[in-house]
Amino acid sequence: MGRGGLLKPIPSGTYAVEGELLHDLEIGVQGQHASNLGGILAKEIGDSIGVPSYICDPVTVDELEAPARYSGVPELPRISIFHALNQKAVARRYANEINKPYDSLNLIVVHMGGGVSVGAHKNGKVIDVFNALDGDGAFSPERAGAVPPGALIKMCFSGDYTEKEVYKKIVGNGGFNAYIGTNDMRDVEKLVDEGDEKAKEIRTAFIFQLAKDIGSMAAVLNGKVDRIIATGGIAYDEAVVNGLKEHCEWIAPFTVYPGEDELLALAQGGLRVMRGEEKPGVY
Repeated sequence: MGRGGLLKPIPSGTYAVEGELLHDLEIGVQGQHASNLGGILAKEIGDSIGVPSYICDPVTVDELEAPARYSGVPELPRISIFHALNQKAVARRYANEINKPYDSLNLIVVHMGGGVSVGAHKNGKVIDVFNALDGDGAFSPERAGAVPPGALIKMCFSGDYTEKEVYKKIVGNGGFNAYIGTNDMRDVEKLVDEGDEKAKEIRTAFIFQLAKDIGSMAAVLNGKVDRIIATGGIAYDEAVVNGLKEHCEWIAPFTVYPGEDELLALAQGGLRVMRGEEKPGVY
């Protein structure tokens, strides 16, 4: 099992690394990213020991409902790029813990890491999600999230920045990095504990923005939400989780799975295929 990369949009599932899928990882069909190497490495290792190789739930998992794709500009449809592997893993984990099928639940999953993504899981499919890579929703430790488009256009044509420099402001140097020079939530908490009012305000704004994303997904699910699941490295931060609860626990109760279950999720994806519980996806 290897990490899936920036492939063409595909439904959730486990896919054999072969043919067109392997080719698209090698050329970076939707862009270059370290995760593209996951399937390639799995293929090389698998071939060397004579076993099949797979990826599971790459970041381009796409189960959006049609209305979620509209952005207001036909040339710029909203796309599904998010932390699919971990979001799907913790959703299934919660379903198993309460002995209910994943496809019988309505869940809002909030992944909080270097990037953040908030997804609406309806009956086993992520019908809407904020693009975690370069343009939707709350800012995060490394990403700007949604920014005022008019001001961004002016910045792009100001002559002060190259395309690469503007993109780096959005992805990599945005969010916490831009405001207080760190992408580590532990550093932010240390600053807050030391009485840094700016850091406290940025943390409050982060919680505020994420809460708005959660509320948006609650509306997508018609207010029928069985659980809100908080996950990712920042889910270890009690101040952030408690802040989100203060804003959003009226929507549904919270379950918190700190960290990422992605290695376990890869293993589970492979086992579902090996045990005949799931057929490999067709790319």
